[in-house]
Amino acid sequence: MSDPFLDTPSGRLVAEAMPGDNAPEMSVSELSMRLKRVVEGEFGRVRIRGEISGWKRAASGHAYLCLKDADAVIDGVMWRAAASAIPFAAQDGIEVIATGKLTTYPGRSKYQVVIDRMELAGEGALMALFEKLKARLAGEGLFAPERKKRLPFMPRVIGVVTSPTGAVIRDILHRLEDRFPSHVLLWPVKVQGEGAAAEVAAAVRGFDAIQPGGPVPRPDLLIVARGGGSIEDLWAFNEEVVVRAVADCSIPVISAVGHETDTSLCDFAADLRAPTPTAAAEMAVPVLADVRHTLATLVHRTERCVRRYHERAGERLAALVRVLPRRDALLGPQRQRMDDLGARLDRALERRVTVARSQLDRSAGALRPAMLDQRLTSARHRYEGLSRHLDLVHPELPLKKGYAWVEARGTRKVIGTAAEARTAQAVTLHFQDGPVDARVERAGGKPYNESKPEQPSLL
Repeated sequence: MSDPFLDTPSGRLVAEAMPGDNAPEMSVSELSMRLKRVVEGEFGRVRIRGEISGWKRAASGHAYLCLKDADAVIDGVMWRAAASAIPFAAQDGIEVIATGKLTTYPGRSKYQVVIDRMELAGEGALMALFEKLKARLAGEGLFAPERKKRLPFMPRVIGVVTSPTGAVIRDILHRLEDRFPSHVLLWPVKVQGEGAAAEVAAAVRGFDAIQPGGPVPRPDLLIVARGGGSIEDLWAFNEEVVVRAVADCSIPVISAVGHETDTSLCDFAADLRAPTPTAAAEMAVPVLADVRHTLATLVHRTERCVRRYHERAGERLAALVRVLPRRDALLGPQRQRMDDLGARLDRALERRVTVARSQLDRSAGALRPAMLDQRLTSARHRYEGLSRHLDLVHPELPLKKGYAWVEARGTRKVIGTAAEARTAQAVTLHFQDGPVDARVERAGGKPYNESKPEQPSLL
C-alpha cells in the first residue's frame, strides 16, 4: 500500500527531476561564480559618488569602507597599494568619487567595489575636509596664540622650504638682497602632488634638527613658501603631517603659501602668516638703510644727551663753586694749627733730649769698674755653689761607690722593685763603666713566668 504523503509533489523527501523543469541543478559556488561573472562582465569599471562611512585600515594595510547616499549603501575595499596612494586623509563623512571594479564576494553573498582610485567630489568636499581637520587640530591647541614665537629682529641665517625651480625662491632672494642681505639655506621640496606633504614636513623637521655650531649653520628663521594656485594645488600644506611639523618646530616659522586670498592650515600653525612669499622676505628682515638711519639717529641722540649732561654737570659744578668758601678760608685754620704743632714738636724733642742726657749722666756714674768686678765675683761664687750641688745629686755619683741602676731591657724605664724585675725578666744593669744585660730567674734557673706543673690529685 503506497503512502499518499510521499506521492504528493510538495511532500517528497528525495529530490528528483520533474517533467518540464528547465532549471538545472547547480552548487552554491557555481551560482556565486556565475553571478560574479555576470556582474563583472556587465559593469566592468565604475565611478561612484558617495559619502565615506565606516572607514577602517586593517593591519595588512588594506582599507575597508562603505559608500552611501540618501537611499543606498555599497561596500568597498581598497588594497594596500591603492589605499597608500590616496592624496588626502580619508575619513568618515567625506564625499568622494571612487573609481574601481564592481565585483561580488561569494564568502558573504554580497557585491562590492574594489577601489583603485579615490578623489574628493569637488572643492566643496575638499573645503569640508579642510574645515573638519582645522577644527580637530585647533581643538588640540596647535593654533593657539600662546604657542606663537617672536621672530628675530635680524636673523643671521634664514632657512627656506620651497621648490628650487619656481619663481618663489627667486622672489625671496631678490627681496632679501634689496632689504638686508642674509645667509639663505634652501631645502628643495615638491610643493604639490603625491609626496609633497611628506617632503615639506621632512624639510621643516630637518632644519629643526640642525645643531648649533655644526658644519651647517642652524637657521634663526624658517620660511615655508609656495606660489598661488587652486585649493587642490595647495592641499599639501593642509596635510596634518605638515601642520604638526610646523607647529612643533622650535625655530620661528613664517608661512607664505599662495597669494593673499589663499589660506592653508600651515598658515594657522606658523608663528606668522605672510600674504605672499615676497611679503615673507619683507617680514623676515628689516631694511638695511632704515637700520643704518636708526643707528645714526641713535648715535646723534646719544652724543647730544652726553653733551647736554656734560653741560648741565658743568653748570651745577660752577654753581657749587660759587657758594663754597674760599680755599684760604677753608685751609687757614688747619695751616695755623700745623704751624703750632710743628713748633710744639720742636720744643718737645729738645726737652726729651735734655731728659735723656740727664738720665745717661746719672747712669754713667754707677758704671764704675770696681762695682762691675764685685758683681762678677758674687755671681761666680753663686754659680760654683750650684755646680757643687749638681755634682752631689748627679745620678751617676752612686755608681762610683759600687752601685748600679736597673732598666727593663730595650726601654728607658727604671726598675725599682723586685716585682717589676720579675715581670720584665730581661733587664740591663748600668755600672760606672757601662751596661750589662741580665735575666731574672728563680733558683734552679727557671723563669718566673713559667707556670708550675699541676699536682696529681689523690683519688
